[in-house]
Amino acid sequence: MKETRYLLPADYMADPAVHVFNDRIYIYPSHDWESNNMVNDNGDQYVMKDCHVLSTDNPMHGEVIDHGKVLDIADIPWAGRQLWDNDVARKGDKYYMYFPLKDKNDVFHTGVAIADHPEGPFIPQPDPIRGSYSIDYCVFQLDDDFYLYFGGLWGGQLQRYKDNKALEFPHLPEGDEQALPSRVVKLTKDMLQFAEKPRPVFVVDDNGEPLKANNPHRFFEANWIHKYNGKYYFSYSTGDTHMICYGISDSPFGPFTYQGVVLTPVVGWTSHHSIVEFKGKWYLFFHDSVPSGNKFYLRSLKVCELEYDADGRIITIDGGGTWSMEASSEPAFAQMFKK
Repeated sequence: MKETRYLLPADYMADPAVHVFNDRIYIYPSHDWESNNMVNDNGDQYVMKDCHVLSTDNPMHGEVIDHGKVLDIADIPWAGRQLWDNDVARKGDKYYMYFPLKDKNDVFHTGVAIADHPEGPFIPQPDPIRGSYSIDYCVFQLDDDFYLYFGGLWGGQLQRYKDNKALEFPHLPEGDEQALPSRVVKLTKDMLQFAEKPRPVFVVDDNGEPLKANNPHRFFEANWIHKYNGKYYFSYSTGDTHMICYGISDSPFGPFTYQGVVLTPVVGWTSHHSIVEFKGKWYLFFHDSVPSGNKFYLRSLKVCELEYDADGRIITIDGGGTWSMEASSEPAFAQMFKK
């Protein structure tokens, strides 16, 4: 099995977004807390309420610094609950953090917080981005513009929207219906609002047809995009089938032709990742629930090297888990998602 490393054994963190700033790797995770909430498909068991920043100059063997709390839900004026994953972009001499947070009506929106340094602290804007919804961000720079990829099903609320408008009744496609796609939107020059209406990001089969809802490799959450050898790679979690999969396109906006599995199931329920190049090597950052004894909502950050074959396809990495109802430490939760 490929060598892996737990990055911060002393604390529970997940959903890593990773970037190289100033010749150093910066990791922007969510922060898991012990929870007494009911375990359900809305994700009430994930009670994250602050954000930390980690950094290292050697992801496999070097020191990992926890720069401490850089954003707290108590400092966000419009906050309700659940400060989930985030991502950070640098423009000029500022760093912009994009985070999902439920407002006081329990609806996810996108907040922005700004810092002078990659390790924070990040100061939140007084209001969320207008017209924002759902979760799971990846910020991608294309020339002088920045684009935000987002979207997540079930607790991520993507099924509550169609054509960027809230539905009276949520709709989750089933069977041969087209799977719900991720979204991408251009940001304004000041990085604080959407410059356009979000548009779908399609993952398609070899015939150019969008993947169906019953395809185990369809999009669910955890957006990430990177570029390798002139091609754009869109990777994502399949949610209830517990894989990280990917597609490739000549355009950062897709459609992305499905290619295969980046990461097989991990120990735990969720899978969330990022892919980054550093000093000539590629790395996969992700999480699992081994250190917590397979409590789904207490996850730990991991890293390993990622490799491509001669055709540019990602060589699948073994996540170390086999999803089974019997192995779960949360039998009610597992039964809830049984197909």
